[in-house]
Order: sequence, then C-alpha cells, then structure tokens
Amino acid sequence: MGGRGLIAGRTAHAPPLHKFEPLRRTALNRLFAAVYASAIIALLYRHAQTLIYSATSLLSFSLSLSLLISDLVLAFMWTGAQAFRVCPIRRKEFPENLRKIIKEEDFPGLDVFICTADPYKEPPMNVVNTALSLMAYDYPTEKISVYVSDDGGSAFTLFAFMEAAKFASHWLPFCREHNMMERSPEVYFASTYHSWSPEIEKIKMMYEIMKVKVKHIVDKGEISDEYIVDNEYREVFRKWTDGFTRMDHPAVVQVILDKSKDKDISGNFLPNLIYVSRQKSKTSPHHFKAGALNVLLRVSAVMTNAPLILTQDCDMYSNDPQTPLRVLCYLSDPALQSKLAYIQFPQRFHGLNQTDIYASEYKRLFQINPMGFNGLMGPNYVGSGCFFCRRAFFGGPSTLVPPKIPELSPDHVVDKPINSQKILSLAHNVAGCDYENQTEHWGSKNGFRYGSLVEDFYTGYRLQSEGWKSLFCHPERAAFLGDVPITFLDLLSQCKRWCIGLLEVTFSKYNTLIFGSRSMGIMMGLAYSHYAFWPIWCIPITLYSFLPQLALLNKVSIFPKVSEPWCFLYVFLFLGAYGQDFLDFVLAGGTVRRWWNAQRMWMIRGLSCFLLSSVEYLLKSLGISTHSFSLTSKVLDDEQSKRYDQSIFEFGVPSPLFVPLTMAAIINLFSFAWGLTEFWDNGSNKEGLALQMVLAGFIVLNCLPIYGAIALRSDKGKMPTQITVISTFLSVALYIFAYLILKQ
Repeated sequence: MGGRGLIAGRTAHAPPLHKFEPLRRTALNRLFAAVYASAIIALLYRHAQTLIYSATSLLSFSLSLSLLISDLVLAFMWTGAQAFRVCPIRRKEFPENLRKIIKEEDFPGLDVFICTADPYKEPPMNVVNTALSLMAYDYPTEKISVYVSDDGGSAFTLFAFMEAAKFASHWLPFCREHNMMERSPEVYFASTYHSWSPEIEKIKMMYEIMKVKVKHIVDKGEISDEYIVDNEYREVFRKWTDGFTRMDHPAVVQVILDKSKDKDISGNFLPNLIYVSRQKSKTSPHHFKAGALNVLLRVSAVMTNAPLILTQDCDMYSNDPQTPLRVLCYLSDPALQSKLAYIQFPQRFHGLNQTDIYASEYKRLFQINPMGFNGLMGPNYVGSGCFFCRRAFFGGPSTLVPPKIPELSPDHVVDKPINSQKILSLAHNVAGCDYENQTEHWGSKNGFRYGSLVEDFYTGYRLQSEGWKSLFCHPERAAFLGDVPITFLDLLSQCKRWCIGLLEVTFSKYNTLIFGSRSMGIMMGLAYSHYAFWPIWCIPITLYSFLPQLALLNKVSIFPKVSEPWCFLYVFLFLGAYGQDFLDFVLAGGTVRRWWNAQRMWMIRGLSCFLLSSVEYLLKSLGISTHSFSLTSKVLDDEQSKRYDQSIFEFGVPSPLFVPLTMAAIINLFSFAWGLTEFWDNGSNKEGLALQMVLAGFIVLNCLPIYGAIALRSDKGKMPTQITVISTFLSVALYIFAYLILKQ
C-alpha cells in the first residue's frame, strides 16, 4: 500500500504527528456505572418480587410483566451504552509537522467517492459544490481523483459537472492563491468574511452564470443545444432521452477531467474528475448505495487504484482543506498502519437552527460515542467523511481475498492513461450488472457489504469483525459540513429507514451481540448492539407513554407510593440517567436547550420511527409488506425554512408516523389534567398515583410543540386535521378498552 512510502520517508527523531489522551471523567463514569447497575438490579428484584408474590390476577400479572419487559430493555440499552464510557479517548493531530518529515511525492493517491441519485431531491449544484471543495484540498492535485456516482443516470448531473470542470480551472488556483478555508464556492460567496476585489467579483460572476445555467436546465427538464458548446459531449447527451426516470440504462463512465492533460489557468494540472452511472436493470438487484459504492470501488481500481479512498455524501462539503493531511498523520504511523481500515470524521452540519429542534446534530451518535469507540477498536463507519485504506475491502489484515479480475486488486499498478480504450472498456464492464452477478464475493467478502439498508454501519461492523481497526478524528474545526432535514417528516422517515436497516443486521447471522462479541470482544459487541438494537427503544418508550397514564385515568396505581423507599429508587434511576446524559452533552459543547430538544426527540422517535420501523420489519419478515429505499430531500422550501429558523415544528403532510405520537400527546394531557383535579380534590390515593402524575406531566412538557401544531397554528406546517381526528378517535378507543380491562 502507498503507506510504505510514508514510513520510508520518515526521518529519525521526527516531531510527533498525533497523540491521544483519556477523558478525565472516565473514573467517575466507572464509579457511577457500578452504583447505577446496583440500582438496576434492585429494580429488577422488585419486579420479580411483585410478579411472584403480588400479581394475584391476570391483570396485575400483565401490568407487572409489561413494566418488567420495559425495564429489561432499558437496562440492556444502558449496559450497551457503558461500553462507550469504559475508556473514551480524545485524539489530536499535528498536520503542520507532516511536510517536515514526509516528502510530498510520497503522499498516497486519493480517490474520492461521491454518490447522488436524483437531481430534484439532490440538486446538481449541491453535488458540484461538494466536489469542488474536495478537488481544492491542500494536497497534490495529481494525486486526487474524484468519482461521481449518478444512480439516476441524469443528463442534468453530467451537464452540471461539465460546467464545474470549466469553473474548476479558475476556482482551484483562486483557492491556492487566497489560502481560504471555505472552498465550497456557494459557502465562500455567501460568507461575509472575504473582502471585495475585482478578482473576487469576476470569479463570483462565473459561478453565478454556471449556477443559473444548471438551474435552468433542471427547471426546464431538458438540455438545449445552445448549452452544449463542446461537440464531443453532444453524442453523450443524446443517450439520455428521458433522464433519471429511466429504470434500464447501460453503464456510463465519462472522463470529464484528465490530470495528465487538463490544466488550470495557472498552468497546474487539475485532478481527475470521472462521472459514473452504473448499469441499471429491472432483473438485477442494485443494493442501493452499497451497490453504487462498489461500482465506484471497481471503476476507480481500473482507472487510478489509489490506496486511500474518501466516501462523501453529496451534500457534505469540505470545511477544512487540510483534512487529508490529518489522515496521513495516522497512516504514517507503522504501529497503526497494518490493521487500520478507516479514519472516521464526525458528521457535522451547517444551517441548524439555534436550538436544533429536531436534534439533527445527533451529537451522541456522531461526536460523543465515537470517543468511547476510540478507546476500543475504533468507531463505526457513518457513511460520509470517512477515509478508507483500499486494502481493507479485500479480506482481513492477514488474509487477502483477491477479486476475480487482477486489475481490481488493491496492489494493482495502473500503467495506462484513464482515457485509453482498454481502461474505459474494462471500467464499463465492472460498472455493469453482469459483472457482479457472475462473482460471489462482492458485497460479502469484497467491497461495501450488502444485506442492510444501513450499508455504512454494516460495512464498518463487518470490517472490524474481520480484525480491522479504525480511528475517530475530531478536530476543532469541522472537517466537513452538511445539510440536515428541515421538515419533521423527512427527519422521521430517514430515521425509520435507518432502523429497518439496523433490524436487518440484528436478525442476521452477523448479530452484533453474538457474532460481534465473539469476533471483537464483549465491549465492542455491546457497543455495536447499542446501535443495532436501537429500534427496541420503542418498547419502553411506548409502554411508559401509555400504560401509567391509562392506569392513572382509572385510579390504578402501578408505581410505589411516595412514602415508600422504592420510590427513591425510581427517582434515582430517572435522574441518574438523564443527569449523566446531560453532563455528557454539555461537556461535548452542547447547550441546555439543545439537550432538552435531544431528549425530546429520543422520546418522539420511540413513538414514531422506532415503533413503525419495528412493525414494518415484522410485517416484511412475515411476507406481508416490503420496504424500499427513499432519498431524503435536500431541496429547501422558503416557508419551511422560515419556520425551521423560528424553531417551529413542521408537520404539514399526513403520515402514519404522526399518529402514535399524537395519541400519546392526547392521552398524557388528559391524564395529567385529571390527575391535577384528583390532587386538588384530595383524592384517596394521591401518594400511589404521584409518580404516574409526574411522568404524565413530563411527557406533556415534551409534547408542547404537538399541542401547538394541533390547536394554535394555522400555517401550512400545522398538524393535519386528518391526523388529529384519527389520533383522537384511537385515543378514545384505547381509553375505553383500558377502562373495561382495568375495572374488571
């Protein structure tokens, strides 16, 4: 691999390139874990005691069993979370030392993979900005190759990149000359940090012209001949007669920029830029994004075969041009290199509203837990901002699984120009359906793994199960910044898709708890299980959102009285879990408001995407229903953006995802109101119902945006009337059912 050159290029007594340090609160975390585990054991003991001695009827037994199941799930998920707190570490790199000890000509080649699929949900200019920001890295341009996978086979996307190639010849030297950090043109020109000059105005005008051209052809739905200046591309565009909607089309591999001949205006060679649209056929499985990434893996092996690969979402632009140098700080370390599969950067986002109402930042998933992974075998792969060693896709560290074609091997040396007929012919071949259909290892032992909608999680998990390790690199300045869903439905639909993919991993032969613990050790198995079992959060969240409240409405006590010692156990478990989560969040740079919204969204997900994904997966397993992959839209509506900036929840469109959530809001509101009345009238069982009253009040507080969407708003983002009516009817039906059962 190219890293051998890195090691050979090092000098004796070289300055450090990286270091790590454990988090100072690790000892306190371990102490608290011991105390909290004792409290959980005590709670489970109480449940067992109640089931054995106090559950004298079928009703009381069912209630006790439901609470026991809920608390067992909570205990299991808490146990998995402790794997992140055993030995979390923070890493730091020193890229300023890199060129002091390693020659630039020894830097490994870098192949960049960007995937897109729909020019209407993923606007081509967003993809172009991502690509331009990566092409402008502070890295030898002759070592960079950018591959764009267009799963929609859209002429609009190809046209956008043809225009981007022309603009790149001006943009890249401009970035080098001004040495700015923001190398996405859209972000740079939107910022107020740069000073005005004729040069800046000129290049901004070039960008705006390109932007208008691309927007016009997308809005119009066709590419007029007036836009196709280069005759060599006329025939290429004529192949697309009906754009991205076509389900069957041949593979297309188009070299837009060739680093051996294309130069920028300053005379420097430009990076390779290759457009790839894999063959689509109704008779062959496509394996969603994993299939697209594997096509890029094969095409890039034929054309450039760089030892280093960056996978990037189409809407996540580079925010730090020195990011590849940070990666080399680890790849140049011989103690790490032999088993290092990938280096993962956190996903971070721009455009979040001040309080992050949807908890789209996923601070625990993308920033806090990876530090815990860092002290074990390394973080999971999160789909974007990840630098892979190509060798990791071909078997374990000590066991190479060679591909069928030698040209795809990670050790293959490309000795022909990328535009040569032989290279292009082979690239088209490996981008076709027939090639993969005739091989047995792609998606199982070679490349990105098939078998789950969350191909990122599954691929990282399988690689680490084979013995590979990873690292989490979290510099102070975000390496990448991306877009977030600004509508509630888009966010929940995205999470629902993730949950279905996680369940596919959980109920496969590669179960994280069994197979994962056996292959990686118990701590890594628990850590991965904490994610893989994510959807089962719906069990305790749903039960605790309905059962105590329905019992409260019927004056049935299911928790200890306030005067009983067991009450303090419940209070400690609740405050302990929330308190530790709050501390982790704030110490990671979060605010109190954002933490509150994050815990609210945890509850909301449990009642919507966690719950419905579990039901959908169950139905699919029984052959009753199927699910399909759907893209999250990156197109912003002005009214929706305005409401999002004002921290107002966006419902608008009727969806089944809103029904159980609205039901919980209605039932908790009425049970809390009834409880207040009972307490005001000095009811006979105030002590026995107090904890249920507090729980209902807490959920009501979390549901305030839902009440506002139902009753106080008239904008297009309010709760659809259809959802309100259905949820009210089902809530009444559920109350009547509970009344009939509890009063028996």
